[in-house]
Amino acid sequence: EAELETLRSKAPGQVSAQVLDVTQPDAADKLHALIEQTGGMDVFLLSSGIGKQNYVLQTDIELATAATNVEGFIRMTNAAYHYFEKQGYGHLAVISSIAGTKGLGAAAAYSATKGFQNIYMDALDQLARMQKLNIAFTDIRPGFVDTALLSGDFHYPMMLKPKNVAQEIVRAIETNQHVRVIDWRYRLLTSIWRRIPRCIWRRIKL
Repeated sequence: EAELETLRSKAPGQVSAQVLDVTQPDAADKLHALIEQTGGMDVFLLSSGIGKQNYVLQTDIELATAATNVEGFIRMTNAAYHYFEKQGYGHLAVISSIAGTKGLGAAAAYSATKGFQNIYMDALDQLARMQKLNIAFTDIRPGFVDTALLSGDFHYPMMLKPKNVAQEIVRAIETNQHVRVIDWRYRLLTSIWRRIPRCIWRRIKL
């Protein structure tokens, strides 16, 4: 909340803020309250998500990850979808991850929930076409970004700068890209990952 207030103070009259928890049933209502504050919504960008390396498969970590990245994801994308459905148009964008490309042993729930998000976006896009709705969809898949989510002692390779990632997110939405893997290195990496047979992938230590 404090960070939202700081942002709002930097652009008086241009920023509205609403604190909500995507895992709670009232999150959709709070989103609609925010939409009322702003006078409407043309683009919805969902950037909520959690994830941890979990080599010991601690169950509460896995369940918390699923609660945010699956339950919360469904709750918020559905709220935006129905709003755009009623409005007659809109652009629904989400930040998922390249982790959804393959199951990662170091972060089973995180990679699985991100894969869920990738498929769910494809499904929503197809549903909108079936219902003849004028809704655009953008699935943004960054690699490692230098944010608080990845803070700690572990050093992540190919770390991306938040400012550069933000610029690519804006560009992907403005150009109506359906899927955007951020940074050419990660596009190459995920292309290789998809081609690795399961019998080999299961032996790779990640």
